[in-house]
Amino acid sequence: MNAPRNAVDGSGVISGSKAAARLREAAVEAFAENGYGGTTTRQIAGRLDMSPAAMYPHYRSKEELLYAITYEGHDLALRVVQDADLPDADPTTRLTSIIGQFAAWQAENHGRARVIQYELTALAPEHYRVITGLRRQTTQVVRDIVEAGLDSGEFTVPDAEGVTLALMSLCVDICRWYPSGRYNEPATIGALYSDLALRLVGALPHP
Repeated sequence: MNAPRNAVDGSGVISGSKAAARLREAAVEAFAENGYGGTTTRQIAGRLDMSPAAMYPHYRSKEELLYAITYEGHDLALRVVQDADLPDADPTTRLTSIIGQFAAWQAENHGRARVIQYELTALAPEHYRVITGLRRQTTQVVRDIVEAGLDSGEFTVPDAEGVTLALMSLCVDICRWYPSGRYNEPATIGALYSDLALRLVGALPHP
């Protein structure tokens, strides 16, 4: 048998093959339903009517598959935050935009978000370090806006780091409970969390 191809290269690039993408999607569904520890590669392959051996040309192990999913998810989350930022706007507008989009993304992708947030401890140490690096980049985007708001006087909080962690925790926790009751639309979640973010930093929404 040919040597397996790495689905994730040293820089974290995700394989563009359709088969690899289908495996990632099947694994997201399985991990979200049963957890990483409660899912076998046979079960993942079975969702695609594939034999377990068919996975290995794309992913050498279940852990490597989880890493690909987790990298892809965190990279997407980082891009959502970066794309939502409005660098030329005031901090209140920037924070409203970023938290609204980030919260809505977490709701819309709650199954994937649950996997990438709650299965991190199953990653190999070297993979875990890459993911925590992506998480720090995402957090830093929000931290920079909080500090800009403090510098301009728009925000009134004693601890920029603490409020940033609170904002990020609120957003990533959405995947744990969404959907619930009348909160079953990502746009509704985005609007709610934008308002909560401004309250946390002691800012007022623009009229």
